[in-house]
Amino acid sequence: MKSITLYVDNHTYLTGLHPYTKLFYVLTAIAVPLLCGRLWVFGAFIAASILMLISAKLLRKAVPLIIFSFTILITIFLIHGLFYTRNENPLFRIGPLLFYQEGVLYAVRIGLNILNMLLSFATFVLSTKPSDLVEELEKSGFSKRFGYIINSVFQIIPQMTGTMNTIMDAQRSRGMNTEGNLIVRAKAFIPLISPVIMSSLINTRERAVALEVRGFDSKEKKTFLYDRPKKKADITLILFFALLIIIATVWRITLWLP
Repeated sequence: MKSITLYVDNHTYLTGLHPYTKLFYVLTAIAVPLLCGRLWVFGAFIAASILMLISAKLLRKAVPLIIFSFTILITIFLIHGLFYTRNENPLFRIGPLLFYQEGVLYAVRIGLNILNMLLSFATFVLSTKPSDLVEELEKSGFSKRFGYIINSVFQIIPQMTGTMNTIMDAQRSRGMNTEGNLIVRAKAFIPLISPVIMSSLINTRERAVALEVRGFDSKEKKTFLYDRPKKKADITLILFFALLIIIATVWRITLWLP
């Protein structure tokens, strides 16, 4: 059976880490640069995420995400570089377009923040099995319903992509042209919307029935087949990430003090 998650089980050190360790890294990668407010800190965490993806042999899976992020970054760069409200000092010109220093710096800050968040989440999503994360959350006292929501979030993108590909193959077999220029693709996309939505609703209903049959609403205490204790490496990394957050928080507070 084909997996409907983005998780890649390649038996590397990253997949072997406890889910909470990788979740704590995501929190650290987002919080520390925002607290510090320095561009080099954003760059340092982006580099760290890329190195982890390379060492865990997951970079190829993250490439589409990086490419997609660059479309957003280019848009941000154009909008703020040209029309930022605080633009005063011209920086460079491309044809008739004049870019300003203030807008470009603001766009760079936003872009690095977005890229940092996407890459840190990629290290987590690609190396963490959703069922493992949900089990650990339930062991920690979180509701089963909360765990189900988290599991669904992990599965919705690959599930929708798989459904779309299946429907497109079916439409091609009936003679629909789905390849070509932008206009042809747009015409082919419209007839796909309704089947994808209907299929998603049917899958949701079937999943709800399956959960009820398996006793999802049962009040009995749940038992778990596997135990995943935190290893020494997990504890060390979590303490290190916590230390980084504390240092960044203290540094930010000292800036606010007179």
